[in-house]
Amino acid sequence: VQLQASGGGLVQAGGSLRLSCAASGRTFSSYAMGWFRQAPGKEREFVSAISWNGGRTYYTDSVKGRFTISRDNAKNTVYLQMNSLKPEDTGVYYCAAHRLPEVPGTRAESFDSWGQGTQVTVSS
Repeated sequence: VQLQASGGGLVQAGGSLRLSCAASGRTFSSYAMGWFRQAPGKEREFVSAISWNGGRTYYTDSVKGRFTISRDNAKNTVYLQMNSLKPEDTGVYYCAAHRLPEVPGTRAESFDSWGQGTQVTVSS
């Protein structure tokens, strides 16, 4: 599957952004999907993930209550709604696909396909 992330930008602290990740292929609805981010000089870290039908969602502690992951299988798209953004949310955000329906965990190595990333910058 090929993934194309979009929706990043520059926003002030407290603001919101919605990231989108469009997937190619007819098997999107059978994939678990995830979002990761990477800040300058840091390792890529897990942000959120969602099972094939949206029935199970997962978040890293730092974004719980602020970010919401969702998906529209009819549109082959997964979203990340980010509210109450903080400067520490700054980074390149990547969407990723796992070829099986359930989320495999939070390790980047468990995901099979990656998008190109979209930059999110939160100013203080």
